[in-house]
Amino acid sequence: QVQLVESGGGLVQAGGSLRLSCAASGSIFSSYKMGWFRQAPGKEREFVAAISRSGISTVYTDSVKGRFTISRENAKNMVYLQMNSLQPEDTAAYYCAASQFASLGSYSGEYWGQGTQVTVSS
Repeated sequence: QVQLVESGGGLVQAGGSLRLSCAASGSIFSSYKMGWFRQAPGKEREFVAAISRSGISTVYTDSVKGRFTISRENAKNMVYLQMNSLQPEDTAAYYCAASQFASLGSYSGEYWGQGTQVTVSS
């Protein structure tokens, strides 16, 4: 089992940047594929990005490609989401997820953090 704690959310103007961090504990971090999801008010939770155990492979939802970058540091049990060129439609609660068995192409989380709010003003 793994525990996840997100940080780094906040209020930013359109065009700005934020970096979300997710700290993992309780298990062997490098055995998990990691991902980020988001949920806007009144909408379902949606996949944003995922990264392989080694960090070599990444996948993104189309709406964030070229703007967001997922990365990880296995030595620090950390995963990050660098978000650039933020737009109001990126406003959502962002959740870190961990999965040992999900494929990157159809990633789903087994364990979840509590979420961190990102608000982008126009």
